[in-house]
Amino acid sequence: MTPAGHRLLQLCSLTLAAGAVGLLALAACGSTPAPAPAPEQAAHSGMPGMPDMPGMPGMDHSGTPTPGTAPAGIPGMPGTAGMTTDEGLTSERDGYRLDSPATELPAGVPVSYPFTVTGPDGRPVTDFAEVQTEKLHFYAIRADLTGYQHLHPTMTADGTWTADPSALTPGDWRLYASFTPNTGPRQGKEFVLGRTVTVPGAAAAVPLPTVGDSATVNGWTATVQGELTAGKAGPLTVTISRDGRPVTDLQPYLASYAHLSAFHQGDQALAHLHPITPVTGDHGGPTLTFYALLGRPGNWRVFLQFRTAGQVHTAELTLHVA
Repeated sequence: MTPAGHRLLQLCSLTLAAGAVGLLALAACGSTPAPAPAPEQAAHSGMPGMPDMPGMPGMDHSGTPTPGTAPAGIPGMPGTAGMTTDEGLTSERDGYRLDSPATELPAGVPVSYPFTVTGPDGRPVTDFAEVQTEKLHFYAIRADLTGYQHLHPTMTADGTWTADPSALTPGDWRLYASFTPNTGPRQGKEFVLGRTVTVPGAAAAVPLPTVGDSATVNGWTATVQGELTAGKAGPLTVTISRDGRPVTDLQPYLASYAHLSAFHQGDQALAHLHPITPVTGDHGGPTLTFYALLGRPGNWRVFLQFRTAGQVHTAELTLHVA
């Protein structure tokens, strides 16, 4: 081959290599570029003028990594698909908005909370994808991180949802809706939007329980192992036991063996995670592994839900993120 031919071959090889690198970068960041943040989110951006990048764990609106994992899932890790890096600290994102006429709810009695999710066209969204067996997950937590509730509300044909939380105690509450549009410009993207309501009455704040690595509920003990650092993904291992013996009969709950909700002390940022442990019928446990990425340092109140013999248990504990 002539020298000119050698140079042409080298040039083609370099071009192909650069293209491969570009494709890998797109795969890591999501194949579709994200739009610029809405005005109400611009103040939270850690990089002025830079949009959020869906699919990249560790990007959030305050310049610190957000909880969750890549929405597309982590290759080779079942159970990570469908997780979001949203935190529920805003009622609107990418043109989708959580709306409700209720800004105050009564204390001490069962209540109904009506709400809608409107899309970029200003109309209520009525077509939602099923994620973790449900089309919408609804969470409620008081400002002191007590009173946790995880509900699955119903929707009417016009797009009106109704959540029925049990009796709320006086204080400020944050309500979250986690959903994935099944149509529209953000089809397949999971959102977590939130709003606050006031429950009138004398509010007695409950101090956050001390940091610990285990909690017992209804005779079952959940022990957590893992050193977490803000913005750094790492494994979080949960072991379920009863009377000192390992539990091996966990049943699927929301298509996995556990559901973990974590709320940051101070701003109530929400992270929800599922174990990467594959589901094999009613034979879960004793060890479940989560891929955890919590974006803020400090204390997080964790609610771990799992099911045995048809009953869902909620273990509560406080974890510290360095």
